[in-house]
Amino acid sequence: MANTRILTCSKLLAEKELTIAFAESATAGWLCSEFALAPESGKVLKGAIVCYDALLKETILGVPKSLVDKFTPESEEVTRQMAVGLSKIIEADIYLAVTGLTTPGGSETPEKPVGSIFLNGLFKGQPIAFRHVFSGTCEEVIQRTIVAAAELIISTIQREDEAGI
Repeated sequence: MANTRILTCSKLLAEKELTIAFAESATAGWLCSEFALAPESGKVLKGAIVCYDALLKETILGVPKSLVDKFTPESEEVTRQMAVGLSKIIEADIYLAVTGLTTPGGSETPEKPVGSIFLNGLFKGQPIAFRHVFSGTCEEVIQRTIVAAAELIISTIQREDEAGI
């Protein structure tokens, strides 16, 4: 059974006739898998590309190596470019990319500790973003990231509705 926030998000996407695609690093495909478990998955889910290694972010999604070198593979800047690159590969209404630090031994710093997660995307061509530091085990950080992704999409759709777009 999919996470309840994913179920809510998937239902809302289907009601709005919106589709979604993912570029995943830190969540390693788990985010897409959760959406695949929703009853509306066939209507809303386009697919995902898992680019756990930085080289895949560069070669598949077209993230410039200079950006990875300057900001690290787990950064807002790289995550934003992952979403842009995804938009050139898969046709969808919403593109969401995720990177972050779920375990020690990566690019963590005092400003970017383990648990730092970056969600960046495009919603009908407009940028959306979320950065948060989650606590817990690797699995808990990933689960919290999945909920945060659903919340980001839900709140973006609600803001669009309120604006009358």
